[in-house]
Amino acid sequence: MNIKSSIERFDVQAVNRDGSQKLFQPPKKIYPKRVEGLFRQLKWLIMTVTLAVYYLTPWLRWDRGDYAPDQAVLVDLANRRFYFFFIEIWPQEFFFVAGLLIMAGIGLFLLTSVWGRVWCGYACPQTVWVDLFLVVERFFEGDRNQRIKLDTAPWSFDKIQKKLSKHIVWLLIALATGGAWIFYFADAPTLARDFLSFQAPWVAYSTVFILTSTTYVLGGFMREQVCTYMCPWPRIQAAMLDEKSLVVTYNDFRGEPRTAHRKQALKDGQPIGDCIDCNKCVAVCPMGIDIRDGQQMECITCALCIDACDSVMDKIGKPRGLVSYATLEEYDKAKAGTPVENHVPILFRPRTLLYSAIWCLIGLSMVLVLATRSRLDVNVLHDRNPLAVQLKDGSVRNGYTVKILNMEPKPHKALFTMKGFENAKMRIENLGSQTFTSGQEIELELAPDQLRVLKIYVTVPAQFLPKSDLDFQFEAKIPQTNDSHVTDTRFHLKKR
Repeated sequence: MNIKSSIERFDVQAVNRDGSQKLFQPPKKIYPKRVEGLFRQLKWLIMTVTLAVYYLTPWLRWDRGDYAPDQAVLVDLANRRFYFFFIEIWPQEFFFVAGLLIMAGIGLFLLTSVWGRVWCGYACPQTVWVDLFLVVERFFEGDRNQRIKLDTAPWSFDKIQKKLSKHIVWLLIALATGGAWIFYFADAPTLARDFLSFQAPWVAYSTVFILTSTTYVLGGFMREQVCTYMCPWPRIQAAMLDEKSLVVTYNDFRGEPRTAHRKQALKDGQPIGDCIDCNKCVAVCPMGIDIRDGQQMECITCALCIDACDSVMDKIGKPRGLVSYATLEEYDKAKAGTPVENHVPILFRPRTLLYSAIWCLIGLSMVLVLATRSRLDVNVLHDRNPLAVQLKDGSVRNGYTVKILNMEPKPHKALFTMKGFENAKMRIENLGSQTFTSGQEIELELAPDQLRVLKIYVTVPAQFLPKSDLDFQFEAKIPQTNDSHVTDTRFHLKKR
């Protein structure tokens, strides 16, 4: 049997060729063919890992003691906390989250400048869920040719059964996606029990409905349209690439002129390339484009066309790499006849060094701040009306509202002191009528993860009144952890 005659040819055309894909026209439905190979296996692996992380993370436990939730990753909106394993973030520390988002963006720039759109091709949620939906679609309806035949066939019991089964599984996956999301915002086992017994808050049901709908529509119907029309990254990523960035490339100097009739062309003495124009690279592309047309905005660099082309090259006895990962620099060298031994991206160049330096600087700064941050905070608010009160004996009194925040999930005893104000006396309304002198330490009980509010009156006798307003300090410290916080404030002599 002639091995070349066994190669399947596909009657398929790129959806974006000759401007046929218009915004005002219905998009052509794409039927990606299943393919096997290195990059397809890599996509299976990444899909499995990312889905496992998304669905299982809310169920991980992390012991923080008796006074804090034991869910490893939790966005506690009710109590305004964000827990990530051993890290606890308060609202005023949201800059940590902002820093992580900035690092994610710069990391994406770095990955794109080195390996092209690997995020889009392998780890983007849209890509992962479309791959998962395609697995279900192939299971019920078959591979590419069977799906095309089914769609063009008249409605029958078999067609209804297959379509209905597919959509039911799609909806179950979408429901699991929306359900998993809400578990990040409450204790997962408790919320799951309340959700199933219809006792969960209405916002949980509305969130699941919205995410189920969007997952079902985007993953089942819109697919490549999300990447082409809704996502801004295809239009931005070109600025991240240069001649040393790895991209999926068709080596036209080797493949052209392409022909589907190699023997006849050789017999007629015509020049031929290695490409036999089987269109398998187009048939397997989830975006429906033809990589042989060059670099295109729609290409997500999933490299499935490489797997498809390599399998064809193996069958016709030609070397692999007609479609391959390569840089523009390598492509130019190979076209000029200079052999390229491997496709190793150049990591150390100005662009990547700049991205890496910024990424590391932000990361190290966050780690340093995180390691040295105090879990005790003191805020002092001076009474505004009046600023000062003169008593009958001529002494002057100022009032302050002091808020002491314990940001650890366990109780502490704190020592509270007024410093830098000789001859002043302090009375804490919450502690009764007891009066404390400047520099005297007062022991306060701080509840875990709680704010304690004190109403404090500072009085200076008439004979010790300063000539002008005086600055002094309130200090709180926790001996067990050596955390301390000093806050400056002012004593006013006159009402203004």
